Amino acid sequence: MKKKKSAKSQLWEFFQGLGKTFMLPVALLAFMGLILGIGSSFTSPSTIEAFPFLGNSVLQVIFSFMSTIGGFAFTYLPVLFAMAIPMGLVRYEKGVAAFSGFVGYVIMHLSINFYLAETGKLVDAEQMRQAGQGMVMGIQTIEMGVLGGIIAGIIVYLLHNRFYDIKLPDAFAFFGGARFVPIVTAITMSVVGIIIPMIWPIFAIGIAGIGTIINKSGIFGPFLFGAGERFLLPFGLHHILVAMIRFTEAGGTEVVNGQTISGALNIFYAQLQGGAPISPSATAFLSQGKMPTFMFGLPAVALAIYHTARPENRKKIKGLLISGVIATFVTGITEPIEFLFLFVAPALFVIHAFLTGLGFMVMSLLNVTIGNTDGGILDFLIFGIMQGFKTKWYLVLVVGAIWFAIYYIVFRYAIVKFNIKTPGREIANPEDKDTPVTKKGSSYNAEKVLSALGGKENIHSLDNCVTRLRLVVEDMGKVDEKILKEECGALGVVKLDEHNVQVVIGPQVGLLKSQIEKIS
Repeated sequence: MKKKKSAKSQLWEFFQGLGKTFMLPVALLAFMGLILGIGSSFTSPSTIEAFPFLGNSVLQVIFSFMSTIGGFAFTYLPVLFAMAIPMGLVRYEKGVAAFSGFVGYVIMHLSINFYLAETGKLVDAEQMRQAGQGMVMGIQTIEMGVLGGIIAGIIVYLLHNRFYDIKLPDAFAFFGGARFVPIVTAITMSVVGIIIPMIWPIFAIGIAGIGTIINKSGIFGPFLFGAGERFLLPFGLHHILVAMIRFTEAGGTEVVNGQTISGALNIFYAQLQGGAPISPSATAFLSQGKMPTFMFGLPAVALAIYHTARPENRKKIKGLLISGVIATFVTGITEPIEFLFLFVAPALFVIHAFLTGLGFMVMSLLNVTIGNTDGGILDFLIFGIMQGFKTKWYLVLVVGAIWFAIYYIVFRYAIVKFNIKTPGREIANPEDKDTPVTKKGSSYNAEKVLSALGGKENIHSLDNCVTRLRLVVEDMGKVDEKILKEECGALGVVKLDEHNVQVVIGPQVGLLKSQIEKIS
């Protein structure tokens, strides 16, 4: 008999899943941001002045085209969230869920427009900004930003779970099952659209309150954000904090080329696309704050782990450490290194979180203006160096060198002083001296991983984010953490409660998930 999951367990499952769904639109946004960054940098007058050949009319058309295309995800981000959230959260009929998300989002704004028109609250174009109104897909409505897409997406997810398999009387059977989901979505969201203008001020006050706390924290605002994101990472909930700062009023509100833009990343992209000066208060929460830790600090941790490993074990762990350094330095994926010390030395993770927050604060104090999402070398090149000296990209190198030294000294001292069992410090077994500490790429044994998770009958749901398998299991006692780590190559196992568990794999997690699904 299956155990009935507690409300706490269901809540964990929901918020884990919600955070994971953010990754689909955000991944697109990060890539399109790179396209936008390249296009904007090569159409900049200062760049053309430095490299006159870039002023060629054909090249300028190409770069302008890249800027236009790169702005797509920023412009339509709310509807992307409205579609991605139900698609990512539901287990069946995902295509119908995404379609219903689009239907629900548009109808919600049509209903808001109807309410504003009937109550005489629609304002002229020049007054929209002051009235908190804007244009969404050609509809004049309340300016809700990404939060509107999130609200629509969550409601559609709940409707889908309730009605995707509904059975109607024979006379109406054509409208039953999955076809009923967009129908009930249209009805429900039309009502939601009428209610939202009445209660939206409450949401606005709440979000503004969070923004006020951050703003009143002054220079400590970026510190609290950077450290808070790291502290939430082991639980997989950091995506929610990040999305709030990047896409809502909590990350600031500015007028860019006559439009009111909310959210640190939204502000940065709007300024980049429109040629406006880049705001240091927006980029204070973006890539620049990660760079001291991601590009310099964590590679120093890897070096400290390598140097403190037993000489006979260094060959075994070298591949693991190099792949982790490449992941964090290039893409900003940090878990492959962080989970090498998170569980064996939580105090070091606290120090790491503090230094990450400090990196955000120092970059902000120095008025560096490097935006985007990842904090790796690509962001440094495209949004730092290629945008010119006005970004103060050279200060990243100075601060980064200091961070490298701090991380290396602190971690090497702590590992040796307290005999922390980081990879390679175990006594080598002559029988497996050539066996790598962990497996890489497609060499993961999906059957062994599935067995260590308790078999297919123990898995209630299986999904993944950037580096982790995210599972809901029937019996946590059947999950063998030792085998997952020592024989399956997992970097870490996070048991959130009696049903929710995350297995940290690394960048190849998607391939492993697909292999498990094929055999289960």
